[in-house]
Amino acid sequence: MRPVKFRWPRALRMLAYLPRPGSSVASLWARAVVLGLGLGLGLTLGMPSAHARPSISQYDEPRYPANFTHFDYADPNAPADGTLSFQNYNELQTYDSMNPFLVRGAPAPDVLHLMFDTLMQRSWDELASEYPLIADDVEVAPDLSSATFHINPAARFSNGDPITAADVKYSFDTLTSPQASPMFNAQFAVIKRAVVVDRATVRFEFRHAERGAPLIAGDLPVFSPKWGMRADGTRAPFDQIANEVPVSSGPYLVESRKNDKEITYRRNPAYWAADLPSRRGMYRFAHITFKLYRDHYTQLEAFKAGDADAIVEYSATQWARKYVGKNFDNGVLKKGNFADGPAQMQGMLINLRKPMFRDVRVRHALTMAFDYDWMNRMMFYGQYRRTGSYFAASPFGASGMPGAKELALLEPYRASLPPEVFGQMVKPPDTLPPNSLRGNLRVARDLLAQAGWHYRDGALRDVNGTPMKIEIIDDQPGMDRLILPYMQALANLGIEAHLRQIDSALYQKRIDNFEFDMTTYIYPPVTIPGVELARRFGSAAASQVGSENYPGIRSPAVDSLIHAALAATTLDDLQAATRALDRVLINSYYLVPEYYAPGARIGYKTTLGFPEIVPASYQYEDWVIDYWFARRQAASH
Repeated sequence: MRPVKFRWPRALRMLAYLPRPGSSVASLWARAVVLGLGLGLGLTLGMPSAHARPSISQYDEPRYPANFTHFDYADPNAPADGTLSFQNYNELQTYDSMNPFLVRGAPAPDVLHLMFDTLMQRSWDELASEYPLIADDVEVAPDLSSATFHINPAARFSNGDPITAADVKYSFDTLTSPQASPMFNAQFAVIKRAVVVDRATVRFEFRHAERGAPLIAGDLPVFSPKWGMRADGTRAPFDQIANEVPVSSGPYLVESRKNDKEITYRRNPAYWAADLPSRRGMYRFAHITFKLYRDHYTQLEAFKAGDADAIVEYSATQWARKYVGKNFDNGVLKKGNFADGPAQMQGMLINLRKPMFRDVRVRHALTMAFDYDWMNRMMFYGQYRRTGSYFAASPFGASGMPGAKELALLEPYRASLPPEVFGQMVKPPDTLPPNSLRGNLRVARDLLAQAGWHYRDGALRDVNGTPMKIEIIDDQPGMDRLILPYMQALANLGIEAHLRQIDSALYQKRIDNFEFDMTTYIYPPVTIPGVELARRFGSAAASQVGSENYPGIRSPAVDSLIHAALAATTLDDLQAATRALDRVLINSYYLVPEYYAPGARIGYKTTLGFPEIVPASYQYEDWVIDYWFARRQAASH
């Protein structure tokens, strides 16, 4: 199975893939508690700030000192030439836009990351810390009402123009306007306004005090107002800028665009930030080419034939059976398993906007029909683990009975919540002896009956005689092996389910507009939960086209717990809020939990190298593109 169902701009994924703990979740978590819960500017929350600092951390002192030379997981001595031939960066099979900030259109693969820098750079081996990039220091107000960034005087756009505070404000104002994707507006919602203090200084004022707000401001991608400028000096509306090559702030330029399936970037020889500590050891390829294929099977065969240098594998079956052949035998190609941190939440989303799904007992019954244990044994070669939490393998996930702080947050909503929320944390149904799928289906049948659905005349029907019919949409051919057995289990309950496979562009349009019954989706993992909770589960996002609240969750309890998480001033308070939220989400059955892989599976040519230290937090494709390199070839004699 290939569980990649999100198409996020890189800036948003940076927020979702917050850096994971340095050596382990538990050890760094303990270290954060021991060292104190200050904002991480060398001061404790509430103490006056004496001066600006080069780095910030949400709850802890930054790991790296002011004079650090590079991140531990970067190799500053790696070769800085060679090329990388990559394939589909995400699920898009074609692209038609160079603007990654819009709702419409399919952006070129990884264009946002490769061509647009952010104010600061998050590290990949801490809970949540940022280091200088476009901004060389930041001063946070003692009351957390604002954060003031100073722009590095050496910072330049790709056309040679210096990056100014006005450019930063323009970028913020544009991304939070109706012309940009609402996902960006949601990401930066905590920021009230950007104010130009002087040519090199910009202040972000926050709507309310929030520990993560300065880091959110640091995540802002910066672009030039000259992007989309017409010959007569007028500027095209931002949402009309599609195929104009960006006036970029990042490390790469567009070298060539062969068609809507291929693009080559070249590293900007004048990239001003190449020797910054936060960039040293990154972007070691002089050229990066993306070739987009229609399906994963073709991608794999192209990789095995030598048309690509690396491939990230999301299919257990492919990994176990298909990564063979002469190029693996002769050492040209190699399989690598790399450790990973907190787990994603992958599941089959249930669209509550459909009347048949509004009763929690119906959604619970749909969960009972999923036979993960059989699938993992028969299809996945035992490579996966069952997903049972929105914060799996993380200190923020719930377990056991709720603690006193959790109960205090949940109690005001007891009447509207399932009673299971207040008991032992529920585990996903299993089919390991003495349990069985047959037994689980009996439970599902009873739940459906309680909700008014009964089997008669060959189908499961409601009180009006309307049969339950479910369309499951997908854009990946390989996922049918997962969905078809599930459909058979639903058929045993009298539910008529069918799978509709569509192309990636139509799929994205349908889920963006909430036009689906069920579909598999991934909520990427976070190290420190924050504003993404509102985008994913908040009531306000339920009716916002393009938001991540695909199930259509509208729950005062969920909204309250999200607010508690965002308002938390200590790690303990944040943990209580997210654990309580986890209990509500799991017991509300907004999705059918599926599975996750405990690490990265990457096939690669042995001409590629990678740093000795694997980062604690990374998206697999990003690690290859950002930190791998072409090995130096031995001189011939």
